[in-house]
Amino acid sequence: MEPDDEEAPAGDDSGAAEGVEVCCYDNRGMGRSSVPEQKSQYTTVIMAKDALALMDHLGWRKAHVFGHSMGETHFLQPLPLVLLKILTVSETGSMIASKLAAMAPDRVASLALLNTTGGGYQCIPKEYLEEAVGSSTRRQMLYREYVKGLSSGGMQSRHGFEGQLNAFWTHKLSTKELDRIRLAGFFVLIIHGRDDVIAQLYYARRLAEKLQPAAKLVELNGGHLVSHERPAEVNMSLMEMIKASKSNTDLEEWSNLPKKSDAAIGKLGIDKKIYVAE
Repeated sequence: MEPDDEEAPAGDDSGAAEGVEVCCYDNRGMGRSSVPEQKSQYTTVIMAKDALALMDHLGWRKAHVFGHSMGETHFLQPLPLVLLKILTVSETGSMIASKLAAMAPDRVASLALLNTTGGGYQCIPKEYLEEAVGSSTRRQMLYREYVKGLSSGGMQSRHGFEGQLNAFWTHKLSTKELDRIRLAGFFVLIIHGRDDVIAQLYYARRLAEKLQPAAKLVELNGGHLVSHERPAEVNMSLMEMIKASKSNTDLEEWSNLPKKSDAAIGKLGIDKKIYVAE
């Protein structure tokens, strides 16, 4: 039970069913949030500080943190007996989530990264951008679609879009930051679509290896939006992590990865202990 958490409702008892309470917000440059004009005002460090400030505003001392690719980040705060709070952040999600965990590991109850990348060309590989689509490249096609969307008035603003690009192109986690996450004592869950051509599976496997023994890797049949393609499996994995974090499960028991001393460490994707949905 967290010292700053709200008290359970009157009349509550240990037999009450648990649930989740979700708070979703638009990251800077998105939706109804503010849109700074300078690209330098968009970095994953700054955005992680935004998320921490929101947690402070909500009175959440500690949270389960979920992030998806460049897309969204979720925070879930443990509450006594019956309630679990969730906070959702849009854009650059797993990058912000991992940066937050490195900056303030004491604020993280568990960390889940969906279709995660390490920034730069790990986000959108050169091969993907230069792939031929008719008489154009995918890069040219995506740019035309972006301009078309902007002209219709229903898309993200130019400042927000360029700021978000700056955030993921400049994002990286140092060895020191990875060690802070790995040694913090909370569970890490990495979920990835096996057919993701944007955030390639190789990088998720490599990140999972670097975060041993805290990490579990779950590969699902799906693409970049695996949470939409396989929602039942994703939700099941997330809830398993939350329950494990509240139990006495130790990190070695949580992880499904081969130990670093094993010769199979370079073959994470085919290790039989890794959960792969059919």
